[in-house]
Amino acid sequence: MKAIKYSFFVPFFFLLACQVKQKEINYGEDHCEFCQMTIVDKQHAAQIVTKKGKAYSFDAIECMVHYSEDIDTSTVGLFLAGNYNVSETLINARESYFIISENIPSPMGAFLSSVPTKAEAETIIKEKGGTIYTWEELLKHMGN
Repeated sequence: MKAIKYSFFVPFFFLLACQVKQKEINYGEDHCEFCQMTIVDKQHAAQIVTKKGKAYSFDAIECMVHYSEDIDTSTVGLFLAGNYNVSETLINARESYFIISENIPSPMGAFLSSVPTKAEAETIIKEKGGTIYTWEELLKHMGN
């Protein structure tokens, strides 16, 4: 009888383990999946979460973009990029706007940042200069 009761919990815990959602990044401890550097920059970190719920963290958006060149992107549930305006917040990269501005350094030197809205990107460009890209435009620009 006990085995029957517990058998209902197994699928529940399995579903929880496979959720496609952001995983916590331990800044100063976790290492970038692409370049192996310690992740410290809270505005430029990034993460890929597979459809099975496995997370790969990156110290820079450009590392995530380069890492994605060598994987089957159909297995990806989420591409997440650091929100330049809200430190330690990751946003859906596929719906974000990206800024390349030599006045905003990023960890690996691509000068790449992201924000959730085009209006935010335009405000930053007016102040710092640079170019705005969508996710698809960014991938083409960076060679994907």
